[in-house]
Amino acid sequence: MVVEVGYAQAWDPENRVPWRPIYVEEARERDVAGLPYVVVCRAAGREAPLEVRLVSWRDHYVGVWVYDAQGRRTDDLDLRLLDDPTRLLRRYAVRRHYTGPEMAEFDEACPRITVELFPDGKGRREEEPQGERGRRYSTAPRVSDDERWCHRPAFGEWPLFSAREHGLTEPPVFESTELAAAAADCGLAPPTCWHPPRPAQPGPIGELFRPGVRVTDGYHPEMTVVEPRRIGTLRVPSGLLAVSGPDVDHKDGPHITVPVPPGEYVLEEAQASHTYYCEWERSEVTRTDTIAVRLLVSEAPAATWKMALRPDDDIRLFLENQISGFDTDGATGCFADAGAWEPLLALFDRGLIQGDPDLDPDVYEDISDSMYLLRTRDQASGGELAAFATTGDGTYPVWIGRSEAGEVVGVAVLLEGMPELLPEGGVTADA
Repeated sequence: MVVEVGYAQAWDPENRVPWRPIYVEEARERDVAGLPYVVVCRAAGREAPLEVRLVSWRDHYVGVWVYDAQGRRTDDLDLRLLDDPTRLLRRYAVRRHYTGPEMAEFDEACPRITVELFPDGKGRREEEPQGERGRRYSTAPRVSDDERWCHRPAFGEWPLFSAREHGLTEPPVFESTELAAAAADCGLAPPTCWHPPRPAQPGPIGELFRPGVRVTDGYHPEMTVVEPRRIGTLRVPSGLLAVSGPDVDHKDGPHITVPVPPGEYVLEEAQASHTYYCEWERSEVTRTDTIAVRLLVSEAPAATWKMALRPDDDIRLFLENQISGFDTDGATGCFADAGAWEPLLALFDRGLIQGDPDLDPDVYEDISDSMYLLRTRDQASGGELAAFATTGDGTYPVWIGRSEAGEVVGVAVLLEGMPELLPEGGVTADA
């Protein structure tokens, strides 16, 4: 089989067209510079591509998307370039088994197998025979080191990863060709175009503490941010703030730590009100909910917000929208002085978990009518811990706000996902 190979700056998966086709020489230059580009492999007489390769060395990433004759994506392969420049980790793979030609692409009922691999030998294999809504079977993948890693080919020497899936028994012959330009071939790439995988991005975190801002959490169509509620202070004399779930195993210390100037900082709740019709009272009712908590380090506005990473996180391995943060299995998080972590955690356990009635009020304080539950205090150092309620178990990202000068001005935890800003005037007509 002759496989036609063309290059472009991007690929629009929604419309299955390349964006800004480029010549092979420009693609080679982008490859050397680490800039994103795509490779489209086609067979003569076939409308759908055989596969599309998505390359961005500056993001340590190569992706391969395989298409069937109906133009549906059947396989996604995610390869990562780590410390060894000669090989790639098979980080993530999805294989979809469409049950017939009438099944739509990404149909929820489509059976699929997902394999996730890590460089330390760990991994996960999930099988979903009835698709996303059916049962899920998880096991540890049985792969050798040679299966976990693959050789990094030079530019222009990449194989057709999907040769077996397309029934090719002989190596294909590759021919360079110029791709037809997409209709929207001007200006910035359309939002539907592929981009390298990015970890979860911050939403309007600062706006959640700004009265009058209108947001939606997806469940309530319109919410209005009210004045932040200040719930006391937290002392961090060590200059290292811990943000963690106080109710899980901490053999390696707190999950997240953030250096801050030694001092005493305000604890805040971001709140938003919404109105709904109450069947019980047969009238409209306004309710105010806490949507985030924050340790305010400085009154200076945050110019940027960035997700905090755990000590063993490798950003090069993150998938699209992947989160990191602290874990909880008791719907609880905390801000604390990391320098007094162990004694503060012991007081938390004695007070909330064991319910010790003999705790000195100088070291343990219940907080009422707030998402903040309690405060513990280490008398030796003066360091404190303030626990707050989350809306459930799981992993909660920790967002660090920094000023234009790069200094930490706030550390926030969203309690129920990332709200979206509403346009001026509130909900739109088609919302």
